[in-house]
Amino acid sequence: MMDRKTMLDYCKLILKSVSFDRKLFKKEYRKSLRWLSPLEVISLKIWIRQQQMNLNQK
Repeated sequence: MMDRKTMLDYCKLILKSVSFDRKLFKKEYRKSLRWLSPLEVISLKIWIRQQQMNLNQK
């Protein structure tokens, strides 16, 4: 069975790849909010917070 990527997975991938540039990250984040369902937006926000926490622990 193939593992299908969701739009949420795609948005996470893009945000990870642009995380080096704050301005670009914000731009892509805003785009993600338009593409995702309300439930996916919540999941994305939780994921971003977790990523920030992981960076702060290092």
